[in-house]
Amino acid sequence: MYFEGVGHTWIVEKFRAWSDCGGDVGRRFSKDVLLTNVMLSWVTGCINASFWPYYARHHGPWPLSEERPVRVPTAYASFPREILHPPRAWAERVYAIRRWTVMPAGGHFAALEEPEALAADLRAFFRELRSAR
Repeated sequence: MYFEGVGHTWIVEKFRAWSDCGGDVGRRFSKDVLLTNVMLSWVTGCINASFWPYYARHHGPWPLSEERPVRVPTAYASFPREILHPPRAWAERVYAIRRWTVMPAGGHFAALEEPEALAADLRAFFRELRSAR
């Protein structure tokens, strides 16, 4: 996927397809944000590395299992336009879920789309962890 115009267009298309923008990418992301993301991928050549987790997931054993659960307290924020929505019961089999939040808006790029909601949820999660000690 190393870059010509088609690769750049592909990145912008993913912002449209994987976000809560109703098909209008400019409604959620400025041209500066889109151009910055394209340029970071192009100039650094990191686009291939960003695909690695998706490739590895389908070409080797999945490292997470009920036999080896993640014991670190975990929070999950479910954004309505995210690509995948694991059932909470499945996540709880492997992760020590302490907070599960269903967000009203946002997608795969939630930190750019809904930064205040994501930050508030993270703050609440860490407040809960501190008070539980």
